[in-house]
Amino acid sequence: MVQVDDIPFENVSAMIGDYDICVPKNFKMNSDVISRAKNMKLIMQFGVGLDGIDINAATKQGIKVAKIPSGETGNAASCAEMAIYLILALLRKQHQMEIAVKHKRLGEPVGDTLLGKIVLIMGFGNIGVHLAKRLRPFDVKIIATKRSWPNSVLDSTKGLCIGINGTNYNYDDLVDERGSHDDILKFASKADIVVSCLPMTTETIGIVNNDFISAMKKGALLINIGRGGVLDYEAVYNNLKLGHLGGLGIDVAWTEPFDPLNPILQLPNVIITPHVAGVTQSSFRYMAKVVGDVALQLHAGKMSYVGIEIVN
Repeated sequence: MVQVDDIPFENVSAMIGDYDICVPKNFKMNSDVISRAKNMKLIMQFGVGLDGIDINAATKQGIKVAKIPSGETGNAASCAEMAIYLILALLRKQHQMEIAVKHKRLGEPVGDTLLGKIVLIMGFGNIGVHLAKRLRPFDVKIIATKRSWPNSVLDSTKGLCIGINGTNYNYDDLVDERGSHDDILKFASKADIVVSCLPMTTETIGIVNNDFISAMKKGALLINIGRGGVLDYEAVYNNLKLGHLGGLGIDVAWTEPFDPLNPILQLPNVIITPHVAGVTQSSFRYMAKVVGDVALQLHAGKMSYVGIEIVN
């Protein structure tokens, strides 16, 4: 029999020593908590982001840390759809539309369309790929940066494909222009819309800074569905106030939960959602199945697990 318990946050530290697997969702697994996990064999994040888990502490304790890859779970697709929602909400001026409805004003505000826009996707992993696929029907030009592209892609050959839900796509079908980290300022200057799908690393923290935003077109939109710390708060806030940045749409914030009274949220061209890009019935059903399958695999004494990615 496999025992499953849903433990309140305040009781985790006291009780975690009794368990073999921990599946954190919105809980910080720091070194203090991990040190109490005497029987723990696996910490399996319910999703893809591992920034809330002290991987070094887990490794020292002999605990494996894993994430559920987003490509097949529906998480990447869900996040891509959220990015498009935020883009359209800014283009069509969602806040102003709500005011117009409240005051019974018809025919305003005058919004804009995605048609003909240049969209920069920063971080062309699973989410970026799904986003590019969904943006294609909007007749946009897609440019993308990735830390490292396969050599065949950089050589502009036509042979490399990526699979999305059983269908193969060529990189050249999804992206019109490709670049690396060194190209981000050049690409920022071309884009009408910048979408960050970047994870939080020592390389990416604060990467969308004043230099980056200054390189963007005046009035361009900025979307973040990766991690909040990728954006430099002061640079974003100041450029919004000055009018250089045309709008901000974020599903992730600098601190979470984010203060609803924060000055940046009082600006009319800022839209925030409560870190729900991947929170859909489709993705949760799939991830729940993976969690159950892995628990059974561990219970059966298996040393390797199907459906997850071990990171340490």
